[in-house]
Amino acid sequence: MDPLNLGRHLTHATEDRTRPSFALAADRIARAYPRAMRIHLVLDNLNTHTPASLIKEFGAERGRALASRFALHLTPKHASWLNAAETETSLVSRECLGRNRIPTLAELRRRVRQWNAAADRARREINWKFTVRDAEQVFGADWFNRIVGALEQT
Repeated sequence: MDPLNLGRHLTHATEDRTRPSFALAADRIARAYPRAMRIHLVLDNLNTHTPASLIKEFGAERGRALASRFALHLTPKHASWLNAAETETSLVSRECLGRNRIPTLAELRRRVRQWNAAADRARREINWKFTVRDAEQVFGADWFNRIVGALEQT
């Protein structure tokens, strides 16, 4: 694996989607990349995906320091399918969980850790083939301007 551990799968299960869960996940990601100056996170528009969550969980000094390591990129509200994290979640759901009901959070976490390890060993990547031309065909010629406008309004 390369020196910065690029391409690692850091998928993990949490009890909920609260501010503390997001803050702990961000901290976990930051610890996985200790030498990275800036970590780009692609996130959906959940209200907990903010620097404020980090500040509230870790206090002003540590929370701001942690937040400063991230560049947060929120996906457009009507285009969550563009989110690589959504793709990862779908893969975990299909390949790791299948149709099984997982009895405990501990068991779910164990299975997800195994899936991450297997994906890392296989050096699995998302081979995303959606191009600018594809976007223009699907969304129209002004798609980029509409997405940027929507982001500016949020």
